Amino acid sequence: MDLDGINSTLNINETNLIIMDSFELNKIAGAALFALLVLLGVQNLASAVYTTDTANPNAYIVEGVETASLDASAADAGAVEDVPSLAMLLAIADVAAGEKVAKKCVACHTFDSGGANKVGPNLWNILGQAVAAKDGFAYSPAMSLFGGEWDYERLNDFLESPKKSIPGTKMSFAGLRKPKDRANMIEYLRSLSNSPLPLPPAEETQ
Repeated sequence: MDLDGINSTLNINETNLIIMDSFELNKIAGAALFALLVLLGVQNLASAVYTTDTANPNAYIVEGVETASLDASAADAGAVEDVPSLAMLLAIADVAAGEKVAKKCVACHTFDSGGANKVGPNLWNILGQAVAAKDGFAYSPAMSLFGGEWDYERLNDFLESPKKSIPGTKMSFAGLRKPKDRANMIEYLRSLSNSPLPLPPAEETQ
């Protein structure tokens, strides 16, 4: 047996295997490098095609988030807005419109002279009269302790939010949010009297 020939053949085969392994590794490394170059090229191309501007922080306002600039804008808007005074609204108030508003109250109140008390007291001649003074009606302690008279400002505040105006009142009415509705309602209540209370001068609360 030719041992030298066999050893030579084995050495040649090992050399070929080493060369083949190196070639395969080079192919794999080349493929990975090519893929990386393609990825970088796509990213650069996308950046060149699609450009974005810096986001405007005021472009979308999240509810509940306040900024100094927004507060300043709101303050400026409030300064510019011209809100009529109660006296001015009363000067142009409409009794008929007020009577329509008062329909929200008919389940609890009567409005005619000598009318009966219901869940709430009769409201004839209420404007200018003492608070909690209607005979035969059981007022809440909060209303009884409120004291004073139902003048225009007090009635306006109460109609806007009864529970805020007189905490502890039994009156469950949510209130009239619109100043115009309150003015019309007050003008209607003012008309429910044999001697209506004079209107306040329009310049009084300006």
